[in-house]
Amino acid sequence: MTYDFKKLEERFLNLAKHFESEIASLRTGRASSALLENIKVEAYGVSNLLKNVASIIAEDPKTLLVEPWDKSLLEVIGKALEASNLGAKPIAVKDSIRIALPSLTEERRGALLKILKEKLEETRISLRKARDEVWKEIQDKERKKEISEDEKFRLKGQMEERVKKGGEKLEELSRKKEREIME
Repeated sequence: MTYDFKKLEERFLNLAKHFESEIASLRTGRASSALLENIKVEAYGVSNLLKNVASIIAEDPKTLLVEPWDKSLLEVIGKALEASNLGAKPIAVKDSIRIALPSLTEERRGALLKILKEKLEETRISLRKARDEVWKEIQDKERKKEISEDEKFRLKGQMEERVKKGGEKLEELSRKKEREIME
């Protein structure tokens, strides 16, 4: 009997994608539209993501330009950007908002690295939870005599190998982001 690890691998893939999107919003030395995409804006009586109500353009390595599709949202977007703790003041220019990002200080880089490590640990915890669920399923199969004890430990080895690969992928993403922050 073999165990289908597709569900576990799919969960790892989703965790990695979520982690990647979470850390994309962490500011590095370059302006990126990902910094602003997930800022919540109250528009039309509901909370929307900024990327759903405006285009976000990196004009140069230090400047972002936000152009709302509905120009009446300019003020609301400006307030949301000010409340977002970007470390830069948005400036309204005609029908758009320009954000000049200051250079990162060592203190801010340290704070960003701390946030990165927290997000990595949260994702590792989710990874371990997924592993524990699969291990419990394998143990249940052995208790029900659907698999032998030898098979249980063989499956555990296969599961741990997949978990290890998932953890390595997360570490790789984290190291890449850490290098970007420190540049």
